[in-house]
Amino acid sequence: MTNNKKPVMQFATQQSLNSYIKGICDIMRRSNCAGALQYVPELTWLLFLRILDDLETQEAEELEAVGLDFTPSIISPYRWSSWASPQGNKRLELTMTSVMGDFTRFVNEELIPYLKALKDKANATARQKIISEVLSATERVRLDTEFNLLNVLDKVHEIKGIDTTHIFPISQVYEGLLLKMGEKNNDGGQFFTPREIIRIMIEAINPQIGQTIYDPASGTGGFLAQSYEYMRAKAGDNITSEQLETLKLKTFYGREKESLIYPITLANLVLHGIDQPNIWHGNTLSETATYADLFQNAPPLFEIILTNPPFGGSEHKEVQTRFNYKTSATQVLFLQHVINSLKPNGKCGIVLDEGVLFRTNETAFVQTKRQLLNDCDVWCIVSLPAGTFAAAGGGVKANILFFTKGKPTEKIWYYDLSDIKVSKKKPLSAKDFEEFLQLLPNKGDSEHSWTVDRVAIEAKNYDLKAVNPHAKTPEDTRTVEDLLEIIATKGKEVEDALAALRR
Repeated sequence: MTNNKKPVMQFATQQSLNSYIKGICDIMRRSNCAGALQYVPELTWLLFLRILDDLETQEAEELEAVGLDFTPSIISPYRWSSWASPQGNKRLELTMTSVMGDFTRFVNEELIPYLKALKDKANATARQKIISEVLSATERVRLDTEFNLLNVLDKVHEIKGIDTTHIFPISQVYEGLLLKMGEKNNDGGQFFTPREIIRIMIEAINPQIGQTIYDPASGTGGFLAQSYEYMRAKAGDNITSEQLETLKLKTFYGREKESLIYPITLANLVLHGIDQPNIWHGNTLSETATYADLFQNAPPLFEIILTNPPFGGSEHKEVQTRFNYKTSATQVLFLQHVINSLKPNGKCGIVLDEGVLFRTNETAFVQTKRQLLNDCDVWCIVSLPAGTFAAAGGGVKANILFFTKGKPTEKIWYYDLSDIKVSKKKPLSAKDFEEFLQLLPNKGDSEHSWTVDRVAIEAKNYDLKAVNPHAKTPEDTRTVEDLLEIIATKGKEVEDALAALRR
């Protein structure tokens, strides 16, 4: 059943690979992984170990060709090729017996504990620490039967190993899986920023190889992964080995609090081609670390920050004491953290809910925005349509702020997209941002763009909300009869409510 030799598959199109991995997820869904929040973490560590095995096989061959030895991160029988491959020695040893359950016991009681303990080895390598952390939230396999587990392993093994220069197809499939985590009101949506928003923010910031990029609320790692793809594609065939090493090892830094999401962050970045994702596991705002070893060589300040901190969060007083302007509002504290984490002349793109921009009734909101405008040049605010984050489980009206640290803001250029109708089935597309990208270099005016000077902002007590002066008030086409019907309906609702209260 599982021991027949099968050809390793290659996929002619992205769609064929999508379809193939969807088939793996279907097996998982019928095997105690009903939703994406269950099957995506399970598939994550399996795909990660599969790609890692191919990567280390390739590295061993390259070193052998020049007469050097290679030390694998994982020893036999815990390497994928030994326990998961249909022809692996350990796999054959465990499945050729008539004792059902031996294979699953090996995975749960030997393999997973071994992988999770790699980071504790004396002189553990960065890669061994990453392996352990990818498995950090895994206690045992979720799949309900050994038959289904072996079936999934066979299918994952059949995926053609993709080397680090052609890893794009796998990473794109994985992006689609992460989006699934935000559908059907799953909590995972809070960790997923629509990729078109990410790509536009990266294009506006235009990061360069050699600059450090930081996301203090990294979620599944979308900003870091897409920044890698942007810079790698921009360099093209002219990239040097030194530049590639810088990109893969010394460029991307992040923090993630949630134990379920943190391993997915690491795996996502590795699957995109980032060999060393420098991700800190813990609460960014309290500086309480769960695991900080992968972040130990991070610089104190960063050239680029790209982030979408969680909307609507609330922090307790112990956390607030770490900040100059104390508030329970998570996004305001993240904004202070971002300002303090930027190098002079460093650039930031940050998504904030509209309440942060217009609220002037809480001192910390006003003080934080005053610091932002005093310490940084806020050169653009984009007003996004309501519903932009609907596909990721959020309906909050949001904006993108772009700023550079080092000199105060004198004027802000606004661009308004709020008149676009978006939904889960019709999200924002690249076409919606075409005029924005055309006007951005010169901050030109249009029906959707305008400039506001610092004096006007201060006169409104640092209310930064986008109010388009060119917006046309929609004509009210309702007839007198329509209005009377609305009044009657509302009157009936009030009467019913009063009657209920009296009862």
